[in-house]
Amino acid sequence: MATIDIDQFKAGMRRLAASVNLITTCTTDGQRSGLTATAVCSVSAAPPTLLVCVNRSGNSHAVLTSTGVFAVNVLALEDRALADRFASPIPQEAKFEQGLWTSLVTGSPVLESAIATFDCRISHSVDVGTHGILFGEIQALRLRGVDAQPLMFRAGNYGSTTSLQEAVGEGLLWMPTWDPYASF
Repeated sequence: MATIDIDQFKAGMRRLAASVNLITTCTTDGQRSGLTATAVCSVSAAPPTLLVCVNRSGNSHAVLTSTGVFAVNVLALEDRALADRFASPIPQEAKFEQGLWTSLVTGSPVLESAIATFDCRISHSVDVGTHGILFGEIQALRLRGVDAQPLMFRAGNYGSTTSLQEAVGEGLLWMPTWDPYASF
């Protein structure tokens, strides 16, 4: 079996563009906790389920598994400062001093400016290597307008998405004016 160098693996993974999310939870005594994550993925539409991957060496993993609930707050481009804040080593409650926060069904903190928020109850958990994979069955969902630009992360940099039509209009992408299928 081939062994892949960890640094090479990380370099390859940094080439995957991903949305930036805040994974948040709240304990029964009201202590809020959260982290910035890009490892979020849909799993199933029936029942609506997604997954998040969280490093088990950080204290966020233990808090998430003990509460049994979490919210995935999909960040908008203008929420970049919050992404940095939740990735920093400041005290957990201090992370929530910026942004407008509310909750939906599970009591997990929900960011008002998030493009989408998935409020989840943990249905399964699997440990793989250094990370825990938490499967969240979605209990509630809140969506913001489709015009909001998502905050993306790739190769150590933040960015956003551009539709093909926008890229062509701004001269960022060239598209042929002829129909390549016309001769078929």
